[in-house]
Amino acid sequence: MKLEFNNLCKSYGGVKALNGFSAEMVPGIYGVLGPNGAGKSTLMNILTDNLKQDEGRILYDGVDIRHMGKDYRRLVGYVPQEQICYPQFTGEEFLCYMAKLKGLDMKSRDTHGQIRRLLSEVHLSDVSKRRIATYSGGMKRRIILAQALLGKPEILLLDEPTAGLDPAERIALRNLIIRLSYDKIVILATHIASDIECIADRVLLMSRGRVLKNDAPHALMEEVRPFVKEILCTKEDMSSFQEKYKSSHFVQKRDGLYLRLICEEGQTLKARDVEDVTLEDVYLYFFDRCCPDFS
Repeated sequence: MKLEFNNLCKSYGGVKALNGFSAEMVPGIYGVLGPNGAGKSTLMNILTDNLKQDEGRILYDGVDIRHMGKDYRRLVGYVPQEQICYPQFTGEEFLCYMAKLKGLDMKSRDTHGQIRRLLSEVHLSDVSKRRIATYSGGMKRRIILAQALLGKPEILLLDEPTAGLDPAERIALRNLIIRLSYDKIVILATHIASDIECIADRVLLMSRGRVLKNDAPHALMEEVRPFVKEILCTKEDMSSFQEKYKSSHFVQKRDGLYLRLICEEGQTLKARDVEDVTLEDVYLYFFDRCCPDFS
């Protein structure tokens, strides 16, 4: 199982949403990380066959997906950014409806077995007879993930899957994604670094339609480690440091308030090194350097 992106380009008017996007993917979780306008949604729309690229190709096991038609779409499960899940349906009715739309045989025991199993796997069996209108945000996200897994797709596309969730719900959904994504190519597009730091096998840093970096999270964090510093400072000193350096966040520790700073090459700062570098530090380092107008 292999997905190849060869020099994808897509423009809207004079703006290039994708500009030579290239990558290769095999089973695993790929985090596509970038600011708003980086081209993530355009990439997702092309992958779901809702949009055609202007140039380039996407190959699935060596075959152009534009030539596969329905055979390709059967391979894809999609969790859109917007929670579209028909509030008048119960959870079970929604999955049955989506199964019909996907062309699954509703007279088959296997189809109904899939629905029961997925409701159990996303921890919604006990509320499967309740209307979706009564579900919490996290429950709605889980039922949308369940519908994406109907038909046993080989490619799972997740567009900002944790948008609008509280921290506990985000953690629960990330754990579900890990558990349910075995033996699939999972592409998770987000601008929230923590969503993919612990679950992605590789991270694609994306900006202006291009891939800036494509590597394992730990490798990216090691790359920026020399430029991530922490300094003990007072609240009065913060603004002066923030004028000179890109600041990440503040940490309240026993001996005072620490400001985490992202330094540029050549900048010197009398501050201590940071052991717990995060993907958020990676995000700030690369996008601040490569996209000076990013804010």
